[in-house]
Amino acid sequence: MTWPETLEINDFLGGWHLSRVIDDRYAGQRGTLEGAAEITRDGSRYIYREQGTLSLGGQVMQAARQYLWHPLPGGVDVRFEDGRRFHRIDLSGATTGDTHACSPDMYRVNYDFAGWPEWRALWRVGGPRKDYEMVTVYRR
Repeated sequence: MTWPETLEINDFLGGWHLSRVIDDRYAGQRGTLEGAAEITRDGSRYIYREQGTLSLGGQVMQAARQYLWHPLPGGVDVRFEDGRRFHRIDLSGATTGDTHACSPDMYRVNYDFAGWPEWRALWRVGGPRKDYEMVTVYRR
């Protein structure tokens, strides 16, 4: 997998179309989310917001989430809205993923920037309460 040579946090600023597929093996259902993400800058921090239409389990609903992005050398520290650490995005290409323990479940993410400016996030979540895979594709 090849990364763009100079990918940095400011390259993510602005709007993105997002398309997500959720394969929930635990619940035995498949879902999709179509929507938009926007990354804005507020001083030294960056705010990731997404919203869209979630279709899951025969229901259609509006969904939204927000994370705080903090620049790190060669990457991004992703935090929940309340400031708790979530995971790291490595923009140097040294690693493709990270983990987040939410006991008793484990979240594993892999990023793919090889088709930049299209990029992907693949989450695999497992544990006694969860078993799903979620792939999100971002496009300008």
